[in-house]
Amino acid sequence: MMQILANTARLMLAEGKGLLAIDESVATCNKRFAELGIDQTETARQNWRELMITTPNLSECISGVILYDETIRQHQQNHSSFSQAISTAGMVPGIKVDTGSKALAGHEGEQVSEGLDCLRERLQEYSAMGVRFAKWRAVITVGEHLPSLAGIDANAHALARYAALCQEAGLVPVVEPEVLMTGSHSLAQCQAVTETVLRCVFGQLARQGVALEGMILKANMVLPGLNCEQQAGLMEVAEATLNCLLRTVPAAVPGIAFLSGGQSAQLATARLQAISSLAPICTPWCLTFSFARAIQQPALAIWAGRPENRLAAQQALLHRARCNQAARRQEYSPVMETAA
Repeated sequence: MMQILANTARLMLAEGKGLLAIDESVATCNKRFAELGIDQTETARQNWRELMITTPNLSECISGVILYDETIRQHQQNHSSFSQAISTAGMVPGIKVDTGSKALAGHEGEQVSEGLDCLRERLQEYSAMGVRFAKWRAVITVGEHLPSLAGIDANAHALARYAALCQEAGLVPVVEPEVLMTGSHSLAQCQAVTETVLRCVFGQLARQGVALEGMILKANMVLPGLNCEQQAGLMEVAEATLNCLLRTVPAAVPGIAFLSGGQSAQLATARLQAISSLAPICTPWCLTFSFARAIQQPALAIWAGRPENRLAAQQALLHRARCNQAARRQEYSPVMETAA
């Protein structure tokens, strides 16, 4: 089993490639559609996700695709499942398995992700559908007196139990404790909170017997809050992020995939480039990307629900994936944007 997990993780971390997250909930996807005047229907969501996974040459820079429960049950117009289409294209299909965040009782302003009930059975079902990895996202808010140790512990414990169940089912767990960008906290505050969260997460993973060699960490970059008056430069972000990870992430973890977390497409790519430029000097793990909006949003705006825009939207999606591939390889330049 360990060899299967390690092999899958290796495919997901393939050189120069990253993960594409198309695992938004129905509510989140509909919200983004509404902003662009797109019909908020299951058919529209299916068409959009089929457009993405059938983008020609996408597997040249994307190693795996994270689906949502609705999406994995849908089929292309040729009747093949989305999971089959992803595998046929040379990418690894994955699935988001948490059921969203709810208010943490007794701790105002904090949330805990749910979905552990019947997770063993759901993982078995997803595995039979061809899925090879899963993802669970925990959200951590930074604010005055936040996060509490109780909030961190609750989310870390859930992440570890989820990861253990994934490995039992032969699926690679992508463990995602996201320290949110919302707020006015400083770069230093984000780094301190992220370090505390990651130490707690890896402590819980050890207690639950999770094999680090068969998992991937999906981490936030260390960033000041969106409302912070003092925003950080690219290299400041890169140094803070790498220092944080070096202090907290065991070398046995094969790879870390950065989330975009609401950053603009070009800024997320530029920051990935900065981190990659420092990484070869000091990191024991592979660094890659696992972006959602930072790859999808430009293409979604072009598509706008219109079939005649399909090709242009696919070209925009592939362009963003290629920019992030270049950033992972330390080859990205803003000139790539103007040339496109």
